[in-house]
Amino acid sequence: MKLFAFALALVPLMAASLEVDKAKSLGNPSAPLRIEIYSDFQCPACKTFHEQVLPELMKNYVVPGKVYVVNHEFPLPMHPYSREAAGYATASAHIGRYQQVADSLFSAQNTWGATGKVWDTVATALTPTEQKKVLSLVKEPGVAAEIQQDVDLGRMAQINETPTLIVFKASKKYPFPGPNPGNLFLLKSLIDGLLK
Repeated sequence: MKLFAFALALVPLMAASLEVDKAKSLGNPSAPLRIEIYSDFQCPACKTFHEQVLPELMKNYVVPGKVYVVNHEFPLPMHPYSREAAGYATASAHIGRYQQVADSLFSAQNTWGATGKVWDTVATALTPTEQKKVLSLVKEPGVAAEIQQDVDLGRMAQINETPTLIVFKASKKYPFPGPNPGNLFLLKSLIDGLLK
């Protein structure tokens, strides 16, 4: 009976991890591997990952169709503006501008992280019409619920630092916490090994 209850408890977790927000993903959903990234826009290590490691993953694995990347918001409580940034990024995903807003947020992290003027940075990645849409969308309860769903998925996966990647091959998962340029070769080794 306990095993049955455990299996039932896993069903929502498995289903939730399979639901992918295509506006927050990169590559071909049919790729042999899926990498889910849990990150925080105010996290310096996430900035480094986004600017130095992700481009390598894109070039070597995503563009050739070997890896599908899915972004998840995981704002940490120690970062006072990260949830606000996640809100704007998630709202921007609804109009197909997630990657542009994410790039802008990471690029200017030191500025808005010090001043708290998150919107000023987000606005630079959007047209005036898009700005109005995002400002309207970010107020909707569904945006906050999407962020909370990502956080809940991360907690169920026992994520406690950002960035954390989970590499999926079929039903098997391989967590990889804290990827950075210094250990990129380890991440590449894991990916290459799973692609064989």
